[in-house]
Amino acid sequence: MRTTSLYSALAVLWPAACQAWYLPGAAPRSYAPGDVVPFTVNALAPAASSPGLPPSSAQGTVSSSTQLKSITSVNYYEPRLHFCRPQGGEVSQSESLGAVLFGDRIYNSPIEAHLLKNESCQHICTSSVPKEDFGYINDKIQEQYAVNWMVDGLPVATKRVADRTQEIFYAIGFPLGRQFDHHGLELKTPALHNHYEALIEYHQHAPNEYRIVGATVWPDSKDSLRESAGSKPNCGNVDFLTLDESSSGAGKEVAYTITTYWIESKTPWATRWDNYLRVFDPRIHFFALANSVIVVVFLIIMVGMILARSVSRDIHRYNAIDLDEDVQEEYGWKLVHADIGRTPSRPLLLAVMVGTGTQLVAMAGVTLVFALLGFLSPSNRGSLGTVMVVTWTLFGSVSGYFSTRIHVSLNGEDWKKCTFLTAFAFPFVVFSSILAINFFLLVSGSSGAIPFGTLLALVALWFLISVPLTLVGSFLGIKSGGWATPTRTNAIPRQIPPVQWYLRPLQSAIMAGILPFGAAFLELFFVLNSLFGTRIYVAFGFLALTFIVTALTTATVTILYTYFALCAEDYRWHWRAFMTGGGSSFWLFAYGLFYWATRLSLPGLSTKILYLGYLSLLGLVNFLLFGSIGYFAAWMAVKRMYTAVRVD
Repeated sequence: MRTTSLYSALAVLWPAACQAWYLPGAAPRSYAPGDVVPFTVNALAPAASSPGLPPSSAQGTVSSSTQLKSITSVNYYEPRLHFCRPQGGEVSQSESLGAVLFGDRIYNSPIEAHLLKNESCQHICTSSVPKEDFGYINDKIQEQYAVNWMVDGLPVATKRVADRTQEIFYAIGFPLGRQFDHHGLELKTPALHNHYEALIEYHQHAPNEYRIVGATVWPDSKDSLRESAGSKPNCGNVDFLTLDESSSGAGKEVAYTITTYWIESKTPWATRWDNYLRVFDPRIHFFALANSVIVVVFLIIMVGMILARSVSRDIHRYNAIDLDEDVQEEYGWKLVHADIGRTPSRPLLLAVMVGTGTQLVAMAGVTLVFALLGFLSPSNRGSLGTVMVVTWTLFGSVSGYFSTRIHVSLNGEDWKKCTFLTAFAFPFVVFSSILAINFFLLVSGSSGAIPFGTLLALVALWFLISVPLTLVGSFLGIKSGGWATPTRTNAIPRQIPPVQWYLRPLQSAIMAGILPFGAAFLELFFVLNSLFGTRIYVAFGFLALTFIVTALTTATVTILYTYFALCAEDYRWHWRAFMTGGGSSFWLFAYGLFYWATRLSLPGLSTKILYLGYLSLLGLVNFLLFGSIGYFAAWMAVKRMYTAVRVD
């Protein structure tokens, strides 16, 4: 009982320790009673829904997600949606580089409220929807697109209920329409949400000084112009507003209305994001991470004991001098001592890939540190993407330094070509992929397509900052020289005997990748749910610990497989170590396909290609990052082994 109580207490306290505190991304804004509180709008994004279940209930909550039907966003002012537009025209709000890359497209809107003034059935506008656009709107409703509003920089949320825990959490946005009535019966034609019950929470900071600390909405569909007097909508009408393509007439008039309620809250402005940033299923996070830590600790101890005992015994036997014999027969991994420093095949490519991987490791580490310190507040939209791009750019010197030193260590002579490929190869692949993905986003009509100005900004960061820093790093690498091998290399390479099938590079990489992937599997699941769902991922403490555990697991299994290969007299450890370290990418890609088959329903060829493009980029980054970790772990192990043994 005491043990159970201890685990329960740790499960409750651990998330509080792992959640990152954050700094507000903007200064608080205060309002006086009666002041206009404007709404801004963002792009419509697809939200997941449980198949066969009604998207809304009478209590105003929504079931948590199990399936996503699209991955492309839609501009709020897409002409075929016919939303209300501001009188002076829509004006785009300036956003950070990361926000633009993640698809934020924020505009002003004609929707507004007045502080502390409850307003019922306020008419926003009446829009004429032609019949040829009925199908487009109905398709977006069936694909579960969510409308995204913001009040004072705070997303307007919908309360959702988790399937397993029945916990109520705040999900960003609200459904564009509904496919079920209030009793859960499926409608013949989807109904468009055109009436909004908005509840805005405020906190009194000082006399006549109030701040917005929360906003939720309950959307509804009302055919408010059917039996109304003139053009004034009747919000008491209970009939759903449907856009039936088989109906008579050339189109339909749609009246958009909003009812606003104000409620005082004790939540201060500094903690108003807490409802959005709650870690989902913290006990699952904790117990899964604790299980991974225990497995990794036992793995490291077991592998360490085996290697220490085996290597120590081998070293003792190798260094022992038989008084009766002048020559001692060599066996095992000592046989290849004169070949471990032999130049592998394609040394230039290996050096470039390891150097790029070290740059990604540095970027990931610094980004996680910033996240843990709270500088990546979700109130500062796009801060995560901005920090990732900026840190990757600034760490160009890291990739240049390590790639050049490794190239020299592998007896490479063309350091200029190494520097050029380090500066341009990986960025070119990523930028080309972005252009290809951007093309399919444009074809699919998504608002997430990156603007031309942002693409120019990325090119400027690449050429004006990353490339010069890579040159500086390469200069320092050449000046430092290569790492010396612990033994001399013979002129004639030793013949490699046939190895077992499980020690072949590809097979061993796939098998070794299971353990690192298993250590990061659960956190990957939550990250994917955040990317393709309506929750904000904030468990950076869990993510940082998972990254450390995965890195340690990768290093351990790479050392183990390198030792096995050397004992089998296969001295080609360089590429083997890199591929073994990046072996988890195979399982990551396979899990991405499994996630697609079980939780995504992507219509059209363009959305399928988009998903495969995102997944391929993620797998490439994972392969380079953890491959470099495996390479350096194997290099340190090999150096330690052959430095300790006496070689004649």
